[in-house]
Amino acid sequence: MVPATPDTVHTLVFWSKNFAPFIQRDVGPKLLKMGYNLFFNFTINSKSSLLEPRVPSLRRRLEQLRCLCQTFDPKTINWRFDPICFFKTGQNVIEDNLNDFSRISHWASRCGVTRCITSFMDHYAKIQKRLSSIPGFSFVDPGLGKKVEILLKMEKVLAEKNLDLYTCCEKEVMDALPLDSNIHKSSCIPSDFLVEIFGGSLSLRKDTGQRITRGCGCRVSVDIGSYPLHPCYHNCLFCYANPTSGDFTDWHGKKRSVSNHENRVRST
Repeated sequence: MVPATPDTVHTLVFWSKNFAPFIQRDVGPKLLKMGYNLFFNFTINSKSSLLEPRVPSLRRRLEQLRCLCQTFDPKTINWRFDPICFFKTGQNVIEDNLNDFSRISHWASRCGVTRCITSFMDHYAKIQKRLSSIPGFSFVDPGLGKKVEILLKMEKVLAEKNLDLYTCCEKEVMDALPLDSNIHKSSCIPSDFLVEIFGGSLSLRKDTGQRITRGCGCRVSVDIGSYPLHPCYHNCLFCYANPTSGDFTDWHGKKRSVSNHENRVRST
């Protein structure tokens, strides 16, 4: 049992790629009225249906971001471009999912968002097993030099739009950046920032359950929810949490699979 009343929770932190149910059901204003502080991690990558076959269209996700920023202070919203993927689709040509990055950053800036968090895809064995049923498709690790090059290009694009770039669990890449780079290490649970925004006090102890040695800066928090009971239907190819491709329908369908890390809530 997790105490979750407003007097025992400093902030509710939401992760999702699709905030439509949250917005349509007017959840945010109801929680604010109850006395909760709200913080959002909104993952918006590209419009590629190959990598993320079940997310809403990019246009609709950008509209969701606009709606959130109109309802809540934009500084309470992190835009996550996560993960950056490199892949082959049968041809001996390496592609990536960065085509829409500039468009999304322009929209996020217009909405008032100031923070972009990114990371590079981790190549877990369960992902490779999932891809075995897709002929000709494979993910590719571009190497450290290419990752540094990509981050510096992203930093330049964002700087022109008054957005700061943060990385999630990318210690090796961060250590390889030039000294004049302004890219920061991120924390999806930024307790010090939450106190700055909302006041009060929070523990600044690092979350030992996260990948601290890889550069995770998250502070202690509690996950609320259950992967089996609150399934995700996005079916993203790169998902590290969803163990199988499973059976997917839509948000109101009957077929379900184990959830990935999206559509979750943390309290801190």
